[in-house]
Amino acid sequence: MLIWGLVAVGVAAVVVKRFLGEPLSARDLVGPPVVLLGFGIYGLTKTPLTAVDVLWLAVGSVVGVALGVLRGTTIRLFTRDGVLWQRYTPWTLAVWVGSFAVNAGLGFVAVSAGMHAEARPMTLSIGVGLLGELVPIGLRAVRSGVPFARG
Repeated sequence: MLIWGLVAVGVAAVVVKRFLGEPLSARDLVGPPVVLLGFGIYGLTKTPLTAVDVLWLAVGSVVGVALGVLRGTTIRLFTRDGVLWQRYTPWTLAVWVGSFAVNAGLGFVAVSAGMHAEARPMTLSIGVGLLGELVPIGLRAVRSGVPFARG
């Protein structure tokens, strides 16, 4: 339960900061998905996985990355003080809400089809989505030629 609370607070802090606009550092771009993926994978090590679980994990991961890529295309990058900054837009929020709905529906279908609910950690789902988000942002950032902020 403590991990859930920490993850919720961490995700909320990241989202609020990004709506306000923040310098884009490579660490902030890569760190959250790596940490959340780590927690999610760790959670999976405590659950015996069936073939059905693995199949639905793969499907959920592909969908999560795709939704993250879509969300990443809605994020505004701009230059301030000679470095890259990022800001979430209302479209980003719309895609977050849509992603939540799609993932909830996918989870319902997966569990109905025999997936164990414990084999679908929320931290993994969020980490996969943030990993997808990283792709278009990272590509646009590198192509811009503007340096990342120190972080």
